[in-house]
Parts: sequence; structure tokens; C-alpha cells
Amino acid sequence: MNPRTFETISEAIDTLTREGFKEDFRPGMKTIVASYTRKEYRPTDLSIVESHRFEDMNNPDDEALVLAIIANDGTKGTFVLSYAADHNQNEELIREIPYAKN
Repeated sequence: MNPRTFETISEAIDTLTREGFKEDFRPGMKTIVASYTRKEYRPTDLSIVESHRFEDMNNPDDEALVLAIIANDGTKGTFVLSYAADHNQNEELIREIPYAKN
């Protein structure tokens, strides 16, 4: 979806933050929560504008996906989805966030 690549998750987040994606989104029980403003969004209030997948060849549990997200009110932030077996993220809710139309 995005032609640029990053070597690490922190590099992706640092770059996106410099580009204005300053909020840190996390899944709640029924909404996606902006960590700093504490505002809650339905998945349909958000759009994924970039996604970057990271895989650790030595440890498959270290796989992650970094999403750059824009809310319908203009809030921009990142979301890190872990693929570890013991994560507690609401994957169904996250899957409901649509990708932005180009």
C-alpha cells in the first residue's frame, strides 16, 4: 500500500510523528481510543492511510503492523498491532477500520 519502507518500528513511528501523526491510538472494548486526548472513535470514524509490516526472522512472535490513521475530525496518529500470541488487542474492532481511498 505504501512504497516507502522502514527498518524498524521506532523508525516508522518517529517518521510518522514528524509528519503529524502525533496521537497514539489503541483499541478499547467497543471503540478506538486516542491515548493523549482520550477521545473515542468508532472504526468508521477512522481511515488507514499507510501500513507497514515488520517481521522478525528469528522470532515470529515479534511481528507487528504499524498503521498511520486519520480520524474524521482531522486527528492523525499511529496504531501498532502486535501479532504475538498473547496480545490483548481487539482484532475484530481493528479490522473494521477502512483503508483510505486514494
